[in-house]
Amino acid sequence: MSVPNLLLLSSSRVHGHGYLEHARAQLENLFKASNVKTVLFVPYALRDHDKYTALVRNAIAPWGYDVEGLHTKENRGQALRDAQALFVGGGNTFVLLRTLYELQLLEPIREQVLQRGMPYVGSSAGTNVATSSIHTTNDMPVAHPPSFEALGLVPFNINPHYLETDPNSEHKGETRDERIAEFVAYHCRPVLGLREGTSVRVEGNKATLLGDRNAKLFQSDGGSKELPPQADLSFLLSKD
Repeated sequence: MSVPNLLLLSSSRVHGHGYLEHARAQLENLFKASNVKTVLFVPYALRDHDKYTALVRNAIAPWGYDVEGLHTKENRGQALRDAQALFVGGGNTFVLLRTLYELQLLEPIREQVLQRGMPYVGSSAGTNVATSSIHTTNDMPVAHPPSFEALGLVPFNINPHYLETDPNSEHKGETRDERIAEFVAYHCRPVLGLREGTSVRVEGNKATLLGDRNAKLFQSDGGSKELPPQADLSFLLSKD
């Protein structure tokens, strides 16, 4: 029985770095451990699939990896079965999830990742759809998926690009923390606020916070706490 092998990035871009550059070591550790040479990219979170795939290809080709776009495959199911690794890119989470439903890709992806151990990389929207649901995305609902329930590769929610409220701000409207707390109050499900440059590495029943910044955990009981880099997040993988 294979085990989940995931890298869930808050974002593909970080100030002061080129596209995906900040996560190069994390990506290469994942790919080299599974002898990955070619990455199957899912570009459905942005409108121009060819351009998006080329962006990712140009970023990681110098590292020695090829990139193929899932949208170019006549038989997407077979492409997933043949894939050495899957990278689901960021963009609009609602558009991405709607497309995954329309193309009937959720179950094939779950099978490859959870049963066959195919490495999965998500960034932003790609991280959102890897979790239990997309309720905690920051995106505008420009599309209408048939459900907010997502791939469920991990049994909790993530808020990518998490940014706490500036205490010196004069803004008095609803804050990010208040919106996440509202979700927790209704669903009693923990949410991990991933700041830019951070990610979650999942290897079987072990999960670790990567990067050089804290993450903020909104607990299912309504509390919250800061978690330092390299924190053990394995407790979040329990479905109890």
